[in-house]
Amino acid sequence: MKYNKIFTLIALSSLLLGACDDQIMEWSKDPSHGDVTVDELPLELAEKISRYEELNSYTDFTLGVGVGMNLYMTDDTYRAIADENFDELTVGYAMKHGPMVTSTGEVNFTAADAFMAKSQEAGKSVYGHTLVWHTNQNASYLNGLIAPTVIPGSGGSNILTNGDFNESLDGWSYWGSGEFAQVGADAALEGDGAFQIINTNDNASEQWRTQAQTEFPYVLTEGTNYQISIYVRSEGVGSFRLSTTNLEEGNYSDVHYFADQATGAAWQNYTFDFVGAGYESGLSIDIGAVPGTYTIDKIEVIDKDAPSEVVNFISNGDFENATLDPWGGWGNGSTREVSSEGEGFGDTGYSMVLTNPSDADLWSAQQVYTFDEPLEQDKEYTCTFMVKATSAASIQIQLQSDDYSANYFGGIEVGAAWSQVSLTMTPTTADRTKFVIDFGGTAATYYFDDIVLTDGSSGGGSGPTIIEKTDEEKTQIIGDAMEDWISQMVGHYKTEIFAWDVVNEPMRENGEVRDGNVSDLADDEFYWQKYLGKDYAVTAFNLARQYGNATDVLFINDYNLEINMTKLDGLISYVEYIEQNGAQVDGIGTQMHISADTDKDLIAQMFEKLAATGKLIKVSELDVRLGTANPTNEQMAAQADMYRYVIDMYKQYIPAAQQYGITIWGIADHPQEHEYWLPDESPNLWNANYERKHAYKGAADGLAGKDVSEDFKGGLEY
Repeated sequence: MKYNKIFTLIALSSLLLGACDDQIMEWSKDPSHGDVTVDELPLELAEKISRYEELNSYTDFTLGVGVGMNLYMTDDTYRAIADENFDELTVGYAMKHGPMVTSTGEVNFTAADAFMAKSQEAGKSVYGHTLVWHTNQNASYLNGLIAPTVIPGSGGSNILTNGDFNESLDGWSYWGSGEFAQVGADAALEGDGAFQIINTNDNASEQWRTQAQTEFPYVLTEGTNYQISIYVRSEGVGSFRLSTTNLEEGNYSDVHYFADQATGAAWQNYTFDFVGAGYESGLSIDIGAVPGTYTIDKIEVIDKDAPSEVVNFISNGDFENATLDPWGGWGNGSTREVSSEGEGFGDTGYSMVLTNPSDADLWSAQQVYTFDEPLEQDKEYTCTFMVKATSAASIQIQLQSDDYSANYFGGIEVGAAWSQVSLTMTPTTADRTKFVIDFGGTAATYYFDDIVLTDGSSGGGSGPTIIEKTDEEKTQIIGDAMEDWISQMVGHYKTEIFAWDVVNEPMRENGEVRDGNVSDLADDEFYWQKYLGKDYAVTAFNLARQYGNATDVLFINDYNLEINMTKLDGLISYVEYIEQNGAQVDGIGTQMHISADTDKDLIAQMFEKLAATGKLIKVSELDVRLGTANPTNEQMAAQADMYRYVIDMYKQYIPAAQQYGITIWGIADHPQEHEYWLPDESPNLWNANYERKHAYKGAADGLAGKDVSEDFKGGLEY
């Protein structure tokens, strides 16, 4: 948009009319010049800036801008500036994994599709930002994929005398072509030991040729419902079979065989339901058909018809009566209800559903169970429950007294998948009468099930079994999740987006590739490389190429490259590594979130090093901080100078064939643009009122390669 300005001589006229008669200046003519004309009068800076054309009129390479999707869709002034001055739009947040991927792993394209349509109406291209990063991820969903598998425990007592092998193999006999040993905790599913059988017969073909047996303490009752549960894994693909046997007969008559089961490297739980025939006095495990090493743990034979002996100090912890009685709660406008049937743990039964509408203090929303009698002071209690939430969150448990003093058990992280929480709780006083769940910290809906508080004095049944996924399984799962995300994102926008940030911020400041071993993660942090290794970027680039277009321009991107030559060298080396391992990197992006006093010599060195790679080079997120939201004229002049310098150096050192372009990160200093990024700052080309700043002139002059305003004259412009 070009604004026609009328220059007047008001200031000069005021000066002349207000002068005293005896101080009237006598005008004279410079013989060497001639008459002074209006065109030769000097222009003020503001007048110069107002006469500049739109920014993208001063360059042939791609000029981009980072935008907020919601602002672009709803704010006409904001959108007009973006459309009039820039060629390409980069969405700062809303097209990343975190906002796009739902808690169930689906990709929600609704908002992004509307943005794409609006940008296409304006004739703008969109740059894809960003496919693989460690921040702004739906970490809750990704962590849920690799969370341990939780298998509900049995509802009755185990009739086997030694099914956990924690101390020995007592009660078991074994024979055949094999080696038998009790192994320690490192090999066990849980506890201190497991049973290992090595089938050494390479020619074996029948299960009974390698066998282990144990006797029941009594003959199983005819007509009673039983369940056998066993956990098995093998070093390779294997097979086993169970049978219940009449050990009283020497010829092993009356044997009930269960079907052969395939095994693998991961622990698997196998369950077999059957009705007692009145003769079963023992259990056999046969692994003779396939040679190899088998590890067995946590074998249970449960009388399903026997009454449960579990004593829980919380009378309604499974919510199977479809009520919350006697639970109660309050705070922060939170709500509480029983779920629909089938929404309990294991997709069965009921659960307790607590909804917190807004972020606040943990204790601002509470759910409370009051005991019939106070808990015993200094006695050790065990609390277990299952929990999940619609977003990553933290909760806290209290054992509370009527005067609100309490023992606190915090730092409990909750994700999108069901997980078991296990706490050891010791009341420090004799007046702890309440079990309190604090859930006010994060706006989310929380599901609780199978809440058990016990002192260990009574038992029966077993708690849930937690099976950790192996490193190999995690690698496979996260690799599949990366392919699912990239294939959907790149495939969906294959005809609309032709350039992508494939890998963002892979480097540490010391020039090494991040490995993802980070403690104290933010809620939206997830490191793909922790599970996929250094080659995660190789995989990402290959997937982006596979599901996109052969001509798409694929970038790697990082920050601080203009102040840290070690990091820059490390990134360049990593690009070489990626390409040596079978992927193609088309370009390198340097973010350049800089200040007015950033070392200019280092900026020049960076561009020189980047040019030497032969890759397309993009300044991907340029802004210039001043350290204040209310800069002085001198600070704004320094900011303008830095914008021009960066653009000058880009054009000087990066050959034209390698110049992808420059993206300015954000439009204006308006607070609505800086709620999360550089608050109380003034880094952009337009001020808080969406008026051009001195920095606009600096950027335009850099793009044009000259001071555009040198040719401006003071005459009237129509």
